[in-house]
Amino acid sequence: MTATSNTRPAEGEAQAPRRSRLRRLMRCIPLIAPLLLWAVPCGVLLYTGQHWPLPVTVFATVLFALGLTGMPLAMARGHGRRRQDRAAIVGDTLLGTGWVLFTWSVLLGILLRLALTVAGVGESQDRARIVTWAVLGVTATLLAWGYTEARRVPRVRRLDVLLPRLGAGLDGLRVVLVTDTHYGPLDRARWSARVCETVNSLEADLVCHTGDIADGTAERRRAQAAPLGTVRATRARVYVTGNHEYYSEAQGWVDLMDELGWEPLRNRHLLLERGGDTLVVAGVDDVTAESSGLAGHRAHLAGALNGADPGLPVLLLAHQPKFVDRAAAAGIDLQLSGHTHGGQIWPFHHLVRIDQPALAGLSRHGARTLLYTSRGTGFWGPPFRVFAPSEITLLTLRSPHPVTSP
Repeated sequence: MTATSNTRPAEGEAQAPRRSRLRRLMRCIPLIAPLLLWAVPCGVLLYTGQHWPLPVTVFATVLFALGLTGMPLAMARGHGRRRQDRAAIVGDTLLGTGWVLFTWSVLLGILLRLALTVAGVGESQDRARIVTWAVLGVTATLLAWGYTEARRVPRVRRLDVLLPRLGAGLDGLRVVLVTDTHYGPLDRARWSARVCETVNSLEADLVCHTGDIADGTAERRRAQAAPLGTVRATRARVYVTGNHEYYSEAQGWVDLMDELGWEPLRNRHLLLERGGDTLVVAGVDDVTAESSGLAGHRAHLAGALNGADPGLPVLLLAHQPKFVDRAAAAGIDLQLSGHTHGGQIWPFHHLVRIDQPALAGLSRHGARTLLYTSRGTGFWGPPFRVFAPSEITLLTLRSPHPVTSP
């Protein structure tokens, strides 16, 4: 568990200008990313001393050119106004492929070539070709493995969480967290059903979904989301919106989850009672809700806690980990979040950490607040997970004063 000092607000103020510059840079990424992702590997693998036969060079250059032009075009058709699923699948797959190829072209293009040079292996052309085949081999292996990781039913991650204010009657409460299912262009209805079967096998008291259900409207992704209606919990099933709901008619997802028997916690709370003790289970809309323009949608923690006894422990659902600053200021005991995907495809996690205070796992913020950040149950966009496995999380809440058997 990572400790976070009480100097976070000051640090946050110091980092604000840097984050502002980063956001401006991020706006340029759609313009420069395709060029970097495809031109750099093309140069490293074909034009840095390999001296391939002309037909090989021409053929491979054409493939890179197709990736450079095809990826943005397919993503524009797939994620723009047309929302064509087939185009989205092509564009997302090319994006993931380009990212992995770019990463390992840079790493092996520098490190392996340096190592071969120091070791005196072969001539310059030999070293260049060894690097090319190594990059292609590593890329193919990681893409095959990453695809398998993305499409499988997530493993269950089990964790005990001690909450000092939790009453003895609630000791052992079983909370299951699923998040970032991202039902999308690739039909995953069968995967969704198997995920729900796994959740049911955990015999949870409380099941939580912290948003980003899907990419697309509730009407369009209904078949993939329908298995969520089969999820069982002895106490409650609760849900909060993620940022992706606000790209696809968020109110439709709120209504569908309500129809499937989940309680949307839109800036409100419910009370969970057991053994004479009570836990406040609260939820807030995603932090992007207010800018969506939807009436009544915003992240409002005070509203979520309105009427709750301040002496009771609070479990808060908030899609993005960065909401924890507000949670810590309010004395929340435990916040559950997703959003980060653990980076999804290494080394993208370095960019995630610039925007979020936690990547995955349990961390402490302030004097009281714990944050659990899930790596997510599904995947967004590229159908790959590399060094960032998906998860279904079982958190067992522990009281410092559990009831002992006589």
